[in-house]
Amino acid sequence: MIEKLKAAEARFEQIGELLSDPEVCADQERFRDLMREHKRLSPVIEQYRAYTAAIDEMEQARELLSEQPDPELRELCESEIERTKAASERILEQIKVLLLPRDPNDDKNVIVEIRAGAGGEEAALFAGVLFRMYSMYSERAGFRWEMMSANETGLGGYKEVSFLISGEGAYSRFKFESGVHRVQRVPETETQGRIHTSTVTVAVLPEAEDVEVELNPADLEIETCKSSGAGGQHINKTESAIRILHKPTGIVVECQDERSQYKNKDKALRLLKTKLYDMKCAEQHEKIASERKSQVGTGDRSERIRTYNYPQGRVTDHRINMTLYSLENFLDGEIGGMIEALITADTAEKLKNSQA
Repeated sequence: MIEKLKAAEARFEQIGELLSDPEVCADQERFRDLMREHKRLSPVIEQYRAYTAAIDEMEQARELLSEQPDPELRELCESEIERTKAASERILEQIKVLLLPRDPNDDKNVIVEIRAGAGGEEAALFAGVLFRMYSMYSERAGFRWEMMSANETGLGGYKEVSFLISGEGAYSRFKFESGVHRVQRVPETETQGRIHTSTVTVAVLPEAEDVEVELNPADLEIETCKSSGAGGQHINKTESAIRILHKPTGIVVECQDERSQYKNKDKALRLLKTKLYDMKCAEQHEKIASERKSQVGTGDRSERIRTYNYPQGRVTDHRINMTLYSLENFLDGEIGGMIEALITADTAEKLKNSQA
């Protein structure tokens, strides 16, 4: 591992020189890729240099110990050796975590799709609750969110809703939310106070970049129509809604959230590219299915990942057996603790597998 770290440090220094080269600066795509690589290597190199500094201090203390006859000074040297040894071991463990294979999508923006599942109107209402939860967490965490498309119900829920969350590391924070979310509560329409169980599915898709997915205009069937649904003065007045069919795959996307047909088309194309990229990733994941099963969440949208129990005021994540008795705060966007626990569990699992 030390040899790999030495090579990484040499590469880090090389990138620093390249980034000051005018020819590299003029090539925006290469400059961007080098900046990303530099940023990814930076924490590794920082820890590696701290590790080498601790090792140097430990060697100096050992050298002094071998030459020191004074008992008190020898004790000081031994204490310094123990301190620097512990520090170097701790840093080495941190380096192992940093060197774990990184999800190439982690820094990307995400498109979150929430769909009502079993439970009819109650499921649609809870889809709205989850949409609110994720949008509030996004704002707390410094991300930006933007509505892509929505199919509202008369009672204020959503049959389905898609929205973009943008910001550095968005996918790394949201990727464990994919799956089936189950809610247990007494619906407002329930006259006898019986608890109903409904489900909502969440899909978190890394937004595709133009260099990853190319669309052939001949493969697209684009239709315009009048917007429909609840609310909005422009509804049913102008043909601003866009529906795009990708003929090779049969994927259909719609967008009607904006007044402008151009803006709706732009959003629909971004959504289509993301779905195609997701399909491409899913094919790759099938080839490494055993690796996915060893992780905290497979990302399978049929996997029940979490239960929200209103009568008991609790939320339980079934993948890590974590229960919080603060459901109201959780639904108000305070989900960072759960996300951190999922990331930690996934990292621990990867570390265990890497050392097996």
